[in-house]
Amino acid sequence: MTSNPVTVTAAYRVVPGREADFHSWGWAMLGASAQQPGFLGGGVLVDGEAEWHVVYRFTSDGTARAWEDSTTKGEWDERALGIARQTDRRSVPGSKAWFDSQSPAPRTPAPPSKWKLWFVNMSAVFPPVLLFNLIALPYLGGLNPIVRTLLLCLCVTALVTWILMPRLQRFFKKWLYPPLQALRGRHKRRTA
Repeated sequence: MTSNPVTVTAAYRVVPGREADFHSWGWAMLGASAQQPGFLGGGVLVDGEAEWHVVYRFTSDGTARAWEDSTTKGEWDERALGIARQTDRRSVPGSKAWFDSQSPAPRTPAPPSKWKLWFVNMSAVFPPVLLFNLIALPYLGGLNPIVRTLLLCLCVTALVTWILMPRLQRFFKKWLYPPLQALRGRHKRRTA
């Protein structure tokens, strides 16, 4: 093995329903590339459900290029035409650099839209304010309006902060943060 191997990854968009065919094609193509001088190994990977990757390593950029420019590789590319379409190709010297370049930085989920926050806040604030006005206000009618308002704010804020908002945020989590659910893998998977 030389000190400067090259890792190549080719990304493909697979025709729905043809995933098994692409998987077989990818491994068969790697079997053919294993016959070439300088081949170090490879694999077929799936990135979620969207992209498939064929990854292979050669001892140098020259041996990788020789494989990619060969008629054998061209024939294998023609066999994939009805199965998948290549969307990207990367060639990186060494293996650590390739894996470092493929790990995306974690994305911070976008905050929910303002109208969704308004809806959840109204769902948390309106019921205790209504109950306070219907149940407690008749008994507090003789109090100073400032004291009455202070009691309303203290009671409603406590209920909203410690009881209602945590429950409503859990209940509406998928609606408020759908990209976060997808990132965590809690979304429904498509059936192929």
